[in-house]
Amino acid sequence: MKAAYLNFNAKTEGYLKILREISDHDIFWVEIDSRNPHALALIRRQSQLPISSCETLLGLREFLPYLREEAVDVAIVDAVWNGVWQSMKIAAAAEAHEVNIAPHNFYGHLSTMMNAHFAAAVPNLRIMEIDIDRLPWDQELFTDLPIIKDGHLIITDKPGWGTEPNEEALRAHPPKKAGGLTSKNWLLHSGG
Repeated sequence: MKAAYLNFNAKTEGYLKILREISDHDIFWVEIDSRNPHALALIRRQSQLPISSCETLLGLREFLPYLREEAVDVAIVDAVWNGVWQSMKIAAAAEAHEVNIAPHNFYGHLSTMMNAHFAAAVPNLRIMEIDIDRLPWDQELFTDLPIIKDGHLIITDKPGWGTEPNEEALRAHPPKKAGGLTSKNWLLHSGG
């Protein structure tokens, strides 16, 4: 399965040019993020490829303009940031607009378990993203890990999300000291 992840890396004109160049390829979807639902709707109308978007939106109110404008083929819902209750409302609104959803998931095993429960509860699931870029010690952090069998995620019947944090493993891997763009020194030098 091939997908194109363009995110916020162009403006309307640039996205349209890219879409024309890749339109003859078999692409699952093109992920485009835009703060303008009208512009994204224009892009979608001119695209021969499915458009996915909305992973940065929070709450039903932010999704509604994209759904009303028919700006997406697939609405990407971040259930971790929106919460499952709000995500269910977003999925229901998407369903009412004939739009499928895909849970946004690049955070790790707990997020995968949360998204699996969300995905299992909606009628308009297209696909569920799973983060495969893991740390060597990542499997130690939770009591139960996601199980994938024959390309399908098996949903646990354990209570809650189906996993618990491993406190000992978390203590063994404390957060690193802030650095880079998040460091106070950078903020001072940048005028922040």
